[in-house]
Amino acid sequence: MAGAVLLLAGAVLQITRWELAPYLYTLGAVMFGYVQVMGNRYDGKNFIIKRLRKQQVFGAVALVFAGVLMFTMKRNEWIVCLSIAAVLELYTAFRIPQELEKEKR
Repeated sequence: MAGAVLLLAGAVLQITRWELAPYLYTLGAVMFGYVQVMGNRYDGKNFIIKRLRKQQVFGAVALVFAGVLMFTMKRNEWIVCLSIAAVLELYTAFRIPQELEKEKR
């Protein structure tokens, strides 16, 4: 939860060009990504859930990469990477529980 708050705060403050905003965002992205990669394991055989987990991990990596872009690029290129990551994370957040429910039945 703290990672998500730092991630959001860093993204909002980056728009104002505050010099510590990339640090806040990147720290939050690393914390959030760590939980996404290590916290949600799936050892079953369902191909759909495995594919969704790979998309979720890719979204977490894209969040961290957006933080790297905040440091290296001087314009707003990081927003494209953040948008892709947000779409992937949002999609998998709804689809994985649906597929897990189907698997239980």
